[in-house]
Amino acid sequence: MNARLPVSAGDPVATARRFRDAHEGDWRRLEHLLAIAEQRSLKALDDDELMALPVLYRQALSSLSVARETSLDRALVEYLESLCARAYFFLYGVRTSAGTRLAQFFLHDWPAAIRALWPETIAALLLTLAGMVAAYVLVAHDSTWFYSIIPADLASGRDPTASAAQLRDTLYGGGGQDGLSIFATFLFTHNAQVAILAFALGFAFGVPSALLLVYNGCMMGAFFALFVPHGLGVALGGWLAIHGTTEMLAIILSGAAGLRIGRAIAFPGQRSRLRAASDAGKGSATAMAGVVVMLMVAGLLEGIGRQRIDADAIRYMIGGAMLLLWLAYFYAPRKAGRHG
Repeated sequence: MNARLPVSAGDPVATARRFRDAHEGDWRRLEHLLAIAEQRSLKALDDDELMALPVLYRQALSSLSVARETSLDRALVEYLESLCARAYFFLYGVRTSAGTRLAQFFLHDWPAAIRALWPETIAALLLTLAGMVAAYVLVAHDSTWFYSIIPADLASGRDPTASAAQLRDTLYGGGGQDGLSIFATFLFTHNAQVAILAFALGFAFGVPSALLLVYNGCMMGAFFALFVPHGLGVALGGWLAIHGTTEMLAIILSGAAGLRIGRAIAFPGQRSRLRAASDAGKGSATAMAGVVVMLMVAGLLEGIGRQRIDADAIRYMIGGAMLLLWLAYFYAPRKAGRHG
């Protein structure tokens, strides 16, 4: 390894020239090796070149230090800074390919982020069920509550004035009904918005997230209270299940992510609230990135399956299978992922 070159107090131009002449060969070699590795791959270097890389990097660092201390020409300092930065990121930076990172995300990062949210996930599930039960009881005893819970555009004719036949028609033969398709699209858009808002509003101590979860449960409870008295509870369950198990789980997980951020801000412990929110936000954002995939899957199930499959049993089978698939994917034991 080269030691620092003694620099005399003589002519600075001559000093810079002697310094460059003494070390430029090593800099050029390092630059050449980096170019090969960057353009092709590390495998393009032979064993001697691989061994030389860290040595040349340290020599370049030493040269940079001398160049800075002795105020050699600015262009040389900038060249060495650039060369050392390239070498540093190549030797110590993360060179994982996009495909590898994507596989890491789906195999380890996303399920791990979801599992870490299990307390909030249970809370989000309970909030949803509480809203569902409360709305069912309210609407079952006083149907006017339905109008307070379900917006008119979302009801789309499904209200207490509808007959059993009218309600039944909304659940079957959807493939040829434009109105039902429009309603299904509206419902998916609405649920996607609820999922995103339940996460995004978590910073307000999680209160908006909790309210959204309760309200979403209320909507389901109100619809069941409308259909069940007409003997259509099972049919409504199947109509919702085919895509709803994926979509509702996505909403619950989104709410759980929002609740995690809200809890971190409300109870930061020894950390500052900003730091606690940042820490919670990292894991929650990973979970939320995957939830977007769930919403896309739910959209496909809704657009393809729910509108074309009329058999209740098949609807329940698809919805149940999707739920089991998601639960197994998130919570089944697996080996720890490799990070970095």
